Formats: sequence, structure tokens, C-alpha cells
Amino acid sequence: MTTPRMPALFLGHGSPMNTIEINRNTAAWARIGRDYPRPKAILSISAHWYTRGTAVTAMAQPKTIHDFGGFPQALFDFQYPAAGDAALAARVRDLLAPLPVTLDASEWGLDHGTWSVLAHLYPKADIPVVQLSIDGTKPPQFHYDLGKQLAPLRDEGILIFGSGNVVHNLGVMRRSAGARDGGYEWAERFNTFARDALAARRDQALIDFASQGADAQQSIPTPEHYLPLLYVLGAGGTDAVTIENDGLEMGSISMLSASFGRPAAAAQA
Repeated sequence: MTTPRMPALFLGHGSPMNTIEINRNTAAWARIGRDYPRPKAILSISAHWYTRGTAVTAMAQPKTIHDFGGFPQALFDFQYPAAGDAALAARVRDLLAPLPVTLDASEWGLDHGTWSVLAHLYPKADIPVVQLSIDGTKPPQFHYDLGKQLAPLRDEGILIFGSGNVVHNLGVMRRSAGARDGGYEWAERFNTFARDALAARRDQALIDFASQGADAQQSIPTPEHYLPLLYVLGAGGTDAVTIENDGLEMGSISMLSASFGRPAAAAQA
């Protein structure tokens, strides 16, 4: 049987509480898991593995990392026991050559940027998952170019999955705001810019996000939550974009999510 080409997927992950809540965001993630082809394995690029240099998890059983504080015990008790995939890790290293890529067999695992979303996409945790780190010393173009190098994985049954937030400013978020209360004006403007640029496949505009001036500075005070989008954008090739989810929460957290190359069967679902 021919392996279907997998879409490339960027999801705004928002609060870790999405792991154990049922809401409009988690419902969108669950729908994607039901409607899209089942991958052989998943390559996740999470905002929460931000490093010097590039690494990829290569252990047989990655641990569930609870990389946060101040949340209910139920969140710390949550486990996502997906297997790793050493062969996929080696394939990622080879695709990214000559860039040095460390095969991490013991140190990292799956952080909440990965498992809070996969808990709804694939709740049985029965698909192998590998994480790729984000080198925080490199400029945006570097991350987009790595995504392009990883694109062949899509034809090998691998889901390339980026998890972050297009707007992510915890310093000014309104904790009392509801899911539909909207965002600050600058957050709304930057989110609209990103959504429109995605829909039009204006990739360079998204790479050069800093050109949006003060709106970008306030929306992305640090880049780690934005950069996963660039990997997926690069891996998306020339495929059309589908906006899977959107909206600003707590004033300064964007849940904008997009897929590249959504299968026709999913479009009809």
C-alpha cells in the first residue's frame, strides 16, 4: 500500500490545563486526530525544548516532563507513555546534515508542548514520538530552512508537528479573561497579520515577523513559542493552508493553528 503524504501541522497549545480540559481548542485537536491519516510516527518541535545547538530525542521510552509549576496535581500526575523511535531520530539527523545534531538518549523526553496536545490528537499514546530541539542562537530563517530539509518525512508517513503560540506574552496576560474575551489590540493585529500571511503563503513575511514593529515585539517578547511555526511552514512546501483553530485567550495568547496539505478526505469530514 502507498503511504499517504502526511500534512504538516502547527497547533497553538496555550495553557497546560488544555491537557485535562474539554474546550473548543481540545475539540479541534481531537477532530484532527480523527479525520487525518494516522501517522507512522510523529516529529514534534515544541517551544519548550529551547537549546544551544540542535538535538533530537533518541530514547526507546521518552519520559513525560512536567515543565511548569503552580497547576493542579492532576496535571503533574498525567503521563503520556508514547514510545520513542531511534530510527526516526537517526533519519532526522541525516536529513539535517551537515548540521551537527545530537542524538539524546537519556536527558530530555516529551515536554508539555508536545503531550498537552497529543493527549487529544492521539489519546492512546500508541504512536511513536520524537522531539527536535530549537536552537535559540539561530535566526528565524535557519528554522524555516530546517523545516524544508525535514519535508521528505511527510512522504514517509511522519507527521511533522509544531507546538507553540503565534502570540505569547505571559507578562501581560489577563488571568481573569475568558476564552472568548479577545486580546489586546496589538495581539489582535499581529494574530491577523499571521493568519492572513499563512492563508496567502507569504512565507517570507512570517520569517521576517520582526518587521511588524511594536506589535511583533509585544506579541513575541521571546521567540521560542513562535519558531515552531517556521519549521512547519518550511516543511509545508507549496501546500495550501487550512486554519484549524483561532482566537486569543487571556488577552495575549493566540490559539491560531494551521495545517499544510490537509487531505481531501479530512476536508470532507
